[in-house]
Amino acid sequence: MSGHSKWATTKHKKAVIDSRRGKMFAKLVKNIEVAARMGGGDVTGNPTLYDAIQKAKKSSVPNDNIERAVKRGSGAEAGGADYATIMYEGYGPNGVAFLIECLTDNKNRAAMEVRTAMNRNGGSLADPGSVSYLFNRKGVVIVPTEQDGKSVSEDDVLEATLEAGAEDVNDLGDSFEVVSEATDLVAVRTALQAAGVDYDSADALFVPSMHVELDEEGAPKVFRLVEALEDLDDVQNVFANFDVSDDVMAKLDA
Repeated sequence: MSGHSKWATTKHKKAVIDSRRGKMFAKLVKNIEVAARMGGGDVTGNPTLYDAIQKAKKSSVPNDNIERAVKRGSGAEAGGADYATIMYEGYGPNGVAFLIECLTDNKNRAAMEVRTAMNRNGGSLADPGSVSYLFNRKGVVIVPTEQDGKSVSEDDVLEATLEAGAEDVNDLGDSFEVVSEATDLVAVRTALQAAGVDYDSADALFVPSMHVELDEEGAPKVFRLVEALEDLDDVQNVFANFDVSDDVMAKLDA
């Protein structure tokens, strides 16, 4: 989820602990399967697969599940589904723009479920192209600030990644978000590894070019829509151009 980054990171932590863990595992495994189908099962020649596996491992997906997904995707084992990627566009409460990325083996089901979730939570689907211009595809690497008892500073991250193509380093509290062009993602991730800096995830994501500020009334409505969409099996990623100030978040948490 790429809207308000701090909210996304705290929510991700909760998601790992609660009942949505199974759903998250399924999505991470699906990512691995698709990456293996697109670029083969050898991680040395398939950076997308490498990153999908790293992310799954960081989220405690069992190794068995990871290995089976690679085999299914690469054709070494039968039973892989033929997933298609579809992007839906729409608007949520307060005029927030949404990009909803699906990986599905049934386009009709995906379309119906996404439309229903939008309509029930104050949103509506829009024509292709009507909101996608508000987003740019970027490489996003999440680096935890505490690693093996040592603290990693913003300077450490910048020093490691600047020459590899990092454009921006954002402090999310307990992690840093390193933003680059999507084409520089592997170089940035590799530069961190070379500098001995660990990372939680490396993804090509859609990052909004402008944000809608949400207040105490609007934020919960948008959060509800995001969660309803993320709860759908076919939905892989939800991107939205909202921002929530720390003050508003503190009031909502209270």
